[in-house]
Amino acid sequence: MTRLTVGGSPRSRADFLAVEEPLEIRVAGRPLAVTMRTPGHDVELAAGFLVSEGVIHAAEHFAAAIHCSAEGEENTYNVLDVALGQGVAPPDPSLERSFYTTSSCGLCGKASIEAVHTASRFTVDADDCSVDAEMLTGFPDALREQQAVFERTGGLHAAGLFDARTGEALVVREDVGRHNAVDKVVGWALMQGRLPAHGTVLMVSGRASFELTQKALMAGIPVLAAVSAPSSLAAELATESGLTLVGFLRGDSMVVYSRADRIRGGDPNPEPVSDPVSAPQLTQHDAAAPRPVEKAVAS
Repeated sequence: MTRLTVGGSPRSRADFLAVEEPLEIRVAGRPLAVTMRTPGHDVELAAGFLVSEGVIHAAEHFAAAIHCSAEGEENTYNVLDVALGQGVAPPDPSLERSFYTTSSCGLCGKASIEAVHTASRFTVDADDCSVDAEMLTGFPDALREQQAVFERTGGLHAAGLFDARTGEALVVREDVGRHNAVDKVVGWALMQGRLPAHGTVLMVSGRASFELTQKALMAGIPVLAAVSAPSSLAAELATESGLTLVGFLRGDSMVVYSRADRIRGGDPNPEPVSDPVSAPQLTQHDAAAPRPVEKAVAS
């Protein structure tokens, strides 16, 4: 690579890049999905993906997985065939990667939220988990310290599962896709027999999207924390499901969008926050404009 600085001399040297390759996930030999991922922990990725899609929810449902290739062809380790446990129904062929989970699924927000509630085997609303606010502010650094590949490339997302009581990092995984990093974490929890993951915090290195919120709920994780912002649909899903959603977790501060009662040690008398600035009224000319890209949420 060549590093350029305005007004300076070009400098050329070798550099490290995060690997991105496709992984085709098959179930009993039938292709189910293809995701772009960073190779490594592929079995956990496939297991977590199947949990997120509502196909399995217990360790015994995931019998085995093997990297495979066509007869006579070199094994590129980019195809993983999963064998489900005895009696576990295979995914409906009509649902092959047209599930509700992707942000581009085309479903309205309410339909998407109802789909998650219908598919999830676990509930988090009654989870009595609580986490110390000061301890929680240390999770981003703890996550960062275990990002070995990010340290060399600067190009990976990370997700970690933390014990809400002790603050212990139970598992940390990296990937070019934030959803893949979460699937690897969920897959680890499934294979360790830790689902539903009561009393834990899912920490992610980027923003909190609807899809990541859904994955937390499908795994029975009661708290999702992100260093960046959540989307409006993520906040709605968290609120309706009783999941604690934390955004902008940086330094000694955070923004809690739902179930703030699970966060201990914050200011018991916070200053009131003024209402968001109202959007300008639409004129007749603006009536056919695209849907707004931002949405106010109640404090």
